[in-house]
Amino acid sequence: MDAGPIARSVDWLRTNLFSSWGNTILTLICLTIVWYVIVGFVDWAIFSAVFAGSDGSACNKPDAGACWPFVTHKLGLFMYGRYPDPERWRINLTYVLALAGLVPLMIPRVPGKLWLSIYLLTVFPIIGFILVRGGVFWLPHIPTELWGGLFLTLVVASVGIVASFPIGILLALGRRSELPIVRWACIGFIEVVRGVPLVTVLFMASVMLPLFLPPDVTFDKLLRALIGVALFSAAYMAEVIRGGLQAIPRGQYEAADALGLSYGQKMAFIVLPQALKLVIPGIVNSFIALFKDTSLVLIIGLFDLLGIVQQSISSDAKWFSPQTAATGYFFAGLIFWIFCFSMSRYSAFLERRLAGGERQ
Repeated sequence: MDAGPIARSVDWLRTNLFSSWGNTILTLICLTIVWYVIVGFVDWAIFSAVFAGSDGSACNKPDAGACWPFVTHKLGLFMYGRYPDPERWRINLTYVLALAGLVPLMIPRVPGKLWLSIYLLTVFPIIGFILVRGGVFWLPHIPTELWGGLFLTLVVASVGIVASFPIGILLALGRRSELPIVRWACIGFIEVVRGVPLVTVLFMASVMLPLFLPPDVTFDKLLRALIGVALFSAAYMAEVIRGGLQAIPRGQYEAADALGLSYGQKMAFIVLPQALKLVIPGIVNSFIALFKDTSLVLIIGLFDLLGIVQQSISSDAKWFSPQTAATGYFFAGLIFWIFCFSMSRYSAFLERRLAGGERQ
């Protein structure tokens, strides 16, 4: 007779957590630590927190917890930066247009994946750029210096992810090329970029690059940052994809050659689909790292979500209190965690789905 759910739970606990005196002691210690952490956090975030107030004086209490009025009053700044209030509908419309193509693309059963991909890679970037930057039709021009907050974080991360993926594939293929010039050029680029931190790349793109250009040639600061982030991420992406290419059995290459496929056909239809499927965790890990690294654009004067939170904490004396900084940084960390955790869960879903397809 099958045991009930309670009996199975008890058996699982006995087997995994209380199988011996040593495991029992470790389990009790861990549960105690978790309990104190959870209780302390709940007390700080809810029971002792301040939920109303017009300035930091409401949070200047001896036992005050999180200062949530700081977040609510600064929420527009955190989400949009210094983008003008009357024009923020343009950013919201851009989000809607992006989700209209991205959500159906991520759901396996929705048809028309090719057209959705074309829309997201060609049509949407043009419409989104026109909407948020303006300067055409009746839309007033909004310079990129006013972009900031979560909006700027998503712009840098999205452009970096979309651009670094194909560049990384080309670099990985080039590193395995039989042409010495191509191979050594790709190896040199990958090793040089991977040998320096992203802060250095951003600093070079923002400060040093204009020194090597003619005086009348200028590039937007955000554009320089996007190029630097994309190239930096592409170098790491190339190594992840190269690992997948090396994991493909030699017989797959030989079978493609036996069918008379060209190099492009062999890579596009035989090798790359298998290689990319093998390295989905590594690819998503690179995307998550890139998303978190967007906070480094602060070094060149671009205020992403973390940068705008830090600026609000340090420059607005009205909201000075002992809990303002902790609340602001917690809010920024929570937003970053939501996006990164979502990418991680979706990659796990793709792995399970692709593995299920193989078993079938």
